[in-house]
Amino acid sequence: MDTFTQRIESAAARGRGDIVFLQGDEADRVPWSQLHEEARAMAAALQDRGVRPGDHVALIGPTSRALVTALQATWLAGAATVVLPLPMRLSSIEEFIAQTRVRLRASESVITLIDADLAAFITPEPADPPMVGFEEIQADAARLGSGVFRRPDDDPDRLAILQFTSGSTDSPKGVTVLQRNLVANLDAIQERTRFVPDTDRLVSWLPLYHDMGLIGVLGLTMYSGAGMVLAAPQDFMAHPARWMQWISDYQGTATAGPNFAYVLATRGMNNADEPLDLSSLRVALNGAEPIDPGAMRAFVEAGARHQLNPGAVFPAFGMAETTIAGSFPDPGQGLRVDVVDATVLENERYAASVPADHPSARELVILGRAMDGLEFRITDSETGRVLAERDVGELEIRGTSVTAQYYNDRQRTHEAFRDDWFRTGDLAYLVDGQLVLCGRIKDVIIVGGRNVYPQDIERAAGEIEGVRTGNVIAFGVDGRRGKQTVVVVAETRSEDLDLTRKLVAEHAREAVGLPVKEVCLVAPGTLPKTSSGKLQRVLCKQRYLDGELELAATSQPA
Repeated sequence: MDTFTQRIESAAARGRGDIVFLQGDEADRVPWSQLHEEARAMAAALQDRGVRPGDHVALIGPTSRALVTALQATWLAGAATVVLPLPMRLSSIEEFIAQTRVRLRASESVITLIDADLAAFITPEPADPPMVGFEEIQADAARLGSGVFRRPDDDPDRLAILQFTSGSTDSPKGVTVLQRNLVANLDAIQERTRFVPDTDRLVSWLPLYHDMGLIGVLGLTMYSGAGMVLAAPQDFMAHPARWMQWISDYQGTATAGPNFAYVLATRGMNNADEPLDLSSLRVALNGAEPIDPGAMRAFVEAGARHQLNPGAVFPAFGMAETTIAGSFPDPGQGLRVDVVDATVLENERYAASVPADHPSARELVILGRAMDGLEFRITDSETGRVLAERDVGELEIRGTSVTAQYYNDRQRTHEAFRDDWFRTGDLAYLVDGQLVLCGRIKDVIIVGGRNVYPQDIERAAGEIEGVRTGNVIAFGVDGRRGKQTVVVVAETRSEDLDLTRKLVAEHAREAVGLPVKEVCLVAPGTLPKTSSGKLQRVLCKQRYLDGELELAATSQPA
């Protein structure tokens, strides 16, 4: 098997394809062959500073040409990348410094390449690896040149990426991704999406410290030599309409984002002054968080004016522990849902198929089949018994791109595997061999023997005017006699807080048939999230129990 590094070199040698770096209204187009030559020189600079094959190199900085070059340079030097998250807000800079230090030491990085502006906030401590600014390592590279680069021997079992999980349900874990894991998963992505490097062009704003952006987008284009347009997350968040505009301007054929991003893109398309040209887009991957069928239908409806092919919608499943891609549908199918009886699902953990007009109908998105090289099974999480199709249980995965271990964490590694099957912690079922997710085991609210899924409550509350869509968290708390009751925390800009509390409680009751103990309204931007933007239900619940939520208002509905 080729290594990931060999694939990068082969792609550069083809001399085709380029990457366009977008910053505001500025665009910097760089052929992959040129970036590769710059990366070779930077790899020589890393070697000059003592970086050896098998070492770990931490990288901290915004999306930029310097960061992308440094990533490739690290791989060329035979080292593993450890891309660390950026601060979510300036107000969280102290938390950012603390988390960065924990990850730096846990990763055992030998050097940290860092943006100068971020470095100014961090006072080095004796146990920290040496910090080198991107400008400094670029100057070293210019001085040395690529001619002194010493290419290390290839090793498919060498660590390529140490990817920390987002920590949406637990403290972050260091997922080990080997060179062979990368090649296996990226090959499967190419095959399943029918990706053609000579004609396809990916457009992305996803952060490079998240595995979807680092591996699924940048890794795919870098190792294949396909065209890419790369923007920064803050440019998208500041003006979400830009995403579809970039696709139109550069005739992008593939893109990816989480569900909330498609909600924002929908608003942008609806508010566009003039039609866009989205006719080139054939894969719009939705993943990394629960997928709302209604949101995707709204995206398709808004896109109709802009020549969007409904078949481009591409709901998928992935996680860091599978390198990135877990299951993909066939391209061109668009959104597909499985309609099940919500009552049976909650009470019997069985996905009974029903008509769409059934009074207890619930739509769940079909996420396609396991990637080539992977196998799925659904088990009873307690006994390990393998379940039949449509029986709901824990999703377990094994195969060529599944991590072998969490870095330096035997206990978590042991807990994560049953025999050689990785336990995802996701509740799911299979229908005709295709994956359907129901939610996280840890998140399920158990009331009166029912398994209530918080996503149902969150989706219903997010439809209320004044509540920020995608910024609602529901969880269960222990009540009298050990029975759980429901709490909803929602971000709002509403001026009528009393009415908003009432509506949230009513919509939640309608969604799951249960009363809500308490509705907590908080200001925008205050719900706890991971560095990749995922809601942190566990942390939110803990802050609620500790009385640490920054409440705008609270209510106890009748």
